[in-house]
Amino acid sequence: MATFYTPLEQTIHALGKNFNRIPADRKSVLKQLTGFIQWKLQQKEGIHLIFICTHNSRRSHISQIWAQAAAAYYGIQHVHSYSGGTEATAFNPRAVKAMTDAGFKITATSAGANPVYEVRFASDVEAITVFSKKYDHAVNPKSAFAAIMTCSHADVNCPVVFGMEKRITLPYNDPKDFDGTPAESQKYAERVMEIGTEILFAFSQVSH
Repeated sequence: MATFYTPLEQTIHALGKNFNRIPADRKSVLKQLTGFIQWKLQQKEGIHLIFICTHNSRRSHISQIWAQAAAAYYGIQHVHSYSGGTEATAFNPRAVKAMTDAGFKITATSAGANPVYEVRFASDVEAITVFSKKYDHAVNPKSAFAAIMTCSHADVNCPVVFGMEKRITLPYNDPKDFDGTPAESQKYAERVMEIGTEILFAFSQVSH
């Protein structure tokens, strides 16, 4: 088992108490993700998940990171989570801060308009490399993956994701709507916790 950083482990424990608050319609969608993971385990194949949002700046990165952490937390092996967009921008600093506040350790390893970050959730697990990219970027799988659409715009404007085995529509409200407002930090924190709760729930339902 991974040795999670204490603040993050506390966050995960708290979020687990919210599983019963997830609406039934959301649980139905989340169980599609559970089912894909379960099927891949039964087939003894790697589990590849690409979380897709238009700009690959907030919701898709948050989901990617939570998915990798959830897999480790529940001891589900061979999970590889990725993210991408219909265009590349940058992992938004507000989202980086909100994830750091949740207990992740995030370090920029390059500068520029689209920095590369290393994200860690445990002391004995390899870091996740995160940067903004299109969903078909070379670092992402080209086949046999689930495409999880984390924003409605990408879901509508990206009707075909080539190479996917499963498409799951799991949109979240964009915290970007609150950038520059007094509610900015609160809304980013809320989105991090909402996504964390739902992704953790999906992984918690996997039998392995």
